[in-house]
Amino acid sequence: MITRERGGLLRSRDFRLLWTGETTSVLGSSIAVVALPLVAVVTLQASTFAVGLLTAAAWLPWLLIGLPAGAWVDRRPKRPVMLVCNSISMLVFVSVPVAAWFGLLTMTQLIVVALAGGVAKVFFNVAYRAYLPSLVEKDQLQEANEKLQGSESAAQIGGPGLAGLLAHWFGAVAGVFADAVSFGISVLCLRSIRHREPERPAKTRSRLRDEIRDGLVFVVHDPYLRVLAIFGAISNVALMGYQSIEVVFLVRDLGVGEGAAGLVLALVGAGGVFGAALSGKLAARIGTARAFVLCEAFGALMMLLGPLANGGWGLAFFVAAGFSVSAGVVGSNVLNATFRQRYVPAGMFGRVTASSSVLSFGAVALGGLLGGILGETAGVRQTLGLMAGLEVVAVFVLLFTPVGRCRDFPADRGQAVSCKSCSRSSRPGGP
Repeated sequence: MITRERGGLLRSRDFRLLWTGETTSVLGSSIAVVALPLVAVVTLQASTFAVGLLTAAAWLPWLLIGLPAGAWVDRRPKRPVMLVCNSISMLVFVSVPVAAWFGLLTMTQLIVVALAGGVAKVFFNVAYRAYLPSLVEKDQLQEANEKLQGSESAAQIGGPGLAGLLAHWFGAVAGVFADAVSFGISVLCLRSIRHREPERPAKTRSRLRDEIRDGLVFVVHDPYLRVLAIFGAISNVALMGYQSIEVVFLVRDLGVGEGAAGLVLALVGAGGVFGAALSGKLAARIGTARAFVLCEAFGALMMLLGPLANGGWGLAFFVAAGFSVSAGVVGSNVLNATFRQRYVPAGMFGRVTASSSVLSFGAVALGGLLGGILGETAGVRQTLGLMAGLEVVAVFVLLFTPVGRCRDFPADRGQAVSCKSCSRSSRPGGP
């Protein structure tokens, strides 16, 4: 049973520990997002295709094991799963600086590390998303997600800049070592949480295959989850195709140094704090579904400025585009996560999350690979423009779906009867 502590979330020791551990882990991961490509580009002189492949490897596990991971996690307490995943991530990422210090680092090892870290991330993310609703009250989920997403975005501001500084002072592999340390801190925080999840009702356990099918059927037959999964997949192809070659664009096309590249990407990440802080206020004013669409549309349109960037003051186009995309994506993520945690039954959450994530996160791997291939063949700047255009098209199509036609996301499946009923509730004076 969840117990509410007086004073809200900030007075909850367990939430503070989860918040601290996850924020620290995200800081390390945001360092690694820049550090791993820097290691590939600067230390190993990798090609644009190899850098795209490195990005794809981190997300490929969603396609390979996402569905069984969701069903498996639904059967087990979530915190132990999270502990094991972060422990594995710590070990695999620390192998990169160790190999580099002995002169044994290769591009193959980087890809294997990204793949192994991606496997751990699949299980962790499914468990983490399902764990939060058991830790806080249902009416605190919006606030909890805003705090988590806001601090994660703040960590993503410092991460790229810190990666650049670490690369400048100690070499690019130092950033990967920092990521390993951050996973260790997260493990300590998770171990210190006192809350224990409620026991699941005893029942005859079905076959894993049947549980996977239940999760897929739930998503496919639901008009909101189905649309969000398909939109997320198309959007993630565009976003990751763009992001996978950002470092190459900055360092090779625009001639930006390692430290400056980290600073530019830190400025880009600052948009996430803005988006997380604004999402709740925006949803209260215009509705949760409309706020979601507006966040996505704002980021997509501003993304078109990125390929126009040049050296010097021309970098402002790149920063403005990236800041806006970060704000839009993080703001919509807060609203999306809160909707799912309220809408999906607790016993189905892992399977439903995995079913949606296989499509949307699997598309991240495709986007990274596509960005690398197109960047190598058509040109980096041209690929950035193509990915920005794809994102705009995806948001435009979203306007004609149930999500685009409603004011608010439904609070539960009983409210998700039809778009017509949703439209009625969005009139002035409606609930």
